[in-house]
Amino acid sequence: MKPLNLHCVIFPHTCQYCPFITCHNRKTMSKTVFLLVIFHLLVDVRFFVYGVVDEYRRDDFPDEFVFGSGTSAYQVEGAVLEDGRSFSIWDTFAHSGVPSYHGKNGDIACDGYHKYKEDIQLIADTGLEAYRFSISWSRLIPSGRGSVNLKGLQFYNDFINRLLAHGIEPHVTLHHFDLPQILADEYGGWTSKKSVKDFVAYADVCFREFGDRVLHWTTFNEGNMFALGGYDYGFSPPGRCSFPFGFHCSKGNSTIEPYLVAHHSLLAHASAVRLYRQKYKAMQHGFVGMNILGFWFEPYTNTMEDVKAAQRASDFYSGWFLNPLVNGDYPEIMKRNAGNRIPTFTKLESESIKGSFDFLGINHYSTLYAKDNSISLEMDTRDVDADMAVRYTFGKGNEIIPPQFPVAPLGLQKLLNYVKEEYGNPPIYIHENGQQLPHNGTLMDTPRVEYLHAYIGALLDAVRNGSNTKGYFVWSFLDLFEVIDGYTSSYGLYYVDMDDKELTRYPKLSARWYADFLKGKNVSTIIPNYMVKDSFSSSR
Repeated sequence: MKPLNLHCVIFPHTCQYCPFITCHNRKTMSKTVFLLVIFHLLVDVRFFVYGVVDEYRRDDFPDEFVFGSGTSAYQVEGAVLEDGRSFSIWDTFAHSGVPSYHGKNGDIACDGYHKYKEDIQLIADTGLEAYRFSISWSRLIPSGRGSVNLKGLQFYNDFINRLLAHGIEPHVTLHHFDLPQILADEYGGWTSKKSVKDFVAYADVCFREFGDRVLHWTTFNEGNMFALGGYDYGFSPPGRCSFPFGFHCSKGNSTIEPYLVAHHSLLAHASAVRLYRQKYKAMQHGFVGMNILGFWFEPYTNTMEDVKAAQRASDFYSGWFLNPLVNGDYPEIMKRNAGNRIPTFTKLESESIKGSFDFLGINHYSTLYAKDNSISLEMDTRDVDADMAVRYTFGKGNEIIPPQFPVAPLGLQKLLNYVKEEYGNPPIYIHENGQQLPHNGTLMDTPRVEYLHAYIGALLDAVRNGSNTKGYFVWSFLDLFEVIDGYTSSYGLYYVDMDDKELTRYPKLSARWYADFLKGKNVSTIIPNYMVKDSFSSSR
């Protein structure tokens, strides 16, 4: 069995929608996954061997280190057309018949717009020190530019004030896959450089209205995956791609648009940072950064070809954004392989982007093995994957997609060490880390507890070894509308009963474990009996 291409192996729920040249035989895929799930339940399958993680406590981390969890606007708020909000590109995408969404959307989601007071109380009860959320551009400025929606302004003001009243740091993301649809209709959204000016104007409103209380700003969530998923593969908003690279999109150009979108996102980020530093920094003393999705890449074999492939994957996947932010330009391998399809920074733009961050946000979930696929460079028409010339798998000799992320905490350590050595050890926040499980109602999410325990332990080792990591956020606080498969999968510490009109929240085992850790208890993966009993008694 051949290793899979990137977008198939990372997102198993979308595999049946992959083009035939990049995924398993689709006729056998469902049977293979079913058999693997059964095998996983009968035998403790480990795709990685990871070391024993010692017991640890919250106070083993530095005092200034923050722990939290997070959500994003479209995924929890609902109230899509309420109180002046307009459609975003994610609304449009979700209503376009995305196969992996199974007819669902975020029109109601977790109804966080109405239940935010209850949710903030849960956040406080769990003991979170910080909470990461995003502002809906479409709710705050429904026309994309111009007048501010007072109802939206009031909502976010009250949300922030209530967090602070409970002693919880707000960490705010400005763009989480949800550009106002009106701007996409007007000029193509992020495919046009016009988006830069509109984003900076939106950021200016947020800095002005909320910056007296918000110290941590992230301009873009997963800049690299927004460009790839939305404009190359087409499985995430706004669902643009072109044959044979994407998921049956009706419009788009996978060979050019991902590079354009990434380029304009970087320019918008740098411009927003420059605005903040010139206009607000002296008064507000805040910090602005950018977020990427970061995987650690191991060579599939010890051959020179696969070793180079792993480095090439890091350059294309993380270096695509980190290299401009730190060094002012794209990695040389990207410029060489993509040629004139990747835009060029002017000298002024390069100087503006270089150093335009106070921290870097990283979303990390797992480790991938990289295998050389240089033959893809011979294709007449190429997308980012083909330019990267790498294929991926979750483990050596095990190319079947696992039912959940393998527990590979050493990958996080290696990724943080790589960023430390390659990019000068910048301040880092792990903005997302969590375990994917079915959204099936169970509160006994023991695999998530095991996952979180291993990764937080690995993070502690990385910090002790000199990584300048400042915080860690579990994804996600609630079961919510996931970007890849809607309500099919679950990452939440709290289960949300979608069949209950009240959308009642129930704490899972992982919520209780994380709360124990945050409240100073010594934690391990040995689950206390009282936690098991309480979890069952809280179920429906």
